[in-house]
Amino acid sequence: MNFYELEAKKMNGQMIKMEQYKGNVVLVVNTASKCGLTPQFKELEELYQTYHSKGLEILGFPCNQFAKQDSGSNQEIQEFCQLNYGVTFNMFEKIEVNGAHAHPIYRYLKQEVKGLFGSEIKWNFTKFLIDRDGNVIKRYAPTVKPSKIANDIEKLLLK
Repeated sequence: MNFYELEAKKMNGQMIKMEQYKGNVVLVVNTASKCGLTPQFKELEELYQTYHSKGLEILGFPCNQFAKQDSGSNQEIQEFCQLNYGVTFNMFEKIEVNGAHAHPIYRYLKQEVKGLFGSEIKWNFTKFLIDRDGNVIKRYAPTVKPSKIANDIEKLLLK
């Protein structure tokens, strides 16, 4: 199994195969609308605006597993992200990232790169950076601001 064999549903219900992102650097993030880290949407969008034309894709996956901080519908979540943070990067339907019903993308990512305390996602805004060949390069803790990832993204975009 590799990243490009996986798929997920966008907010509009359209099924997207990850192979569509082949050749791009991809940042995958589990998001939440009512979290202390929610302002990271602003920096994620800034990264996207800065690097998208050079080959960066950001994939947001809302998740309600941490203190029920994304309890809205997919439509409510999408509207919140667009109205409050101007999000234009790809947002997918709400998923689970841990447990028996964890989305296959997250089962794969967690298997590829473990966190400090094991494979489980500990909180909202855990980030995974994937290179142009689909290799999961690095996992970032929720508190790592997206702007702090810019150097790693730039290095991968130059390859």
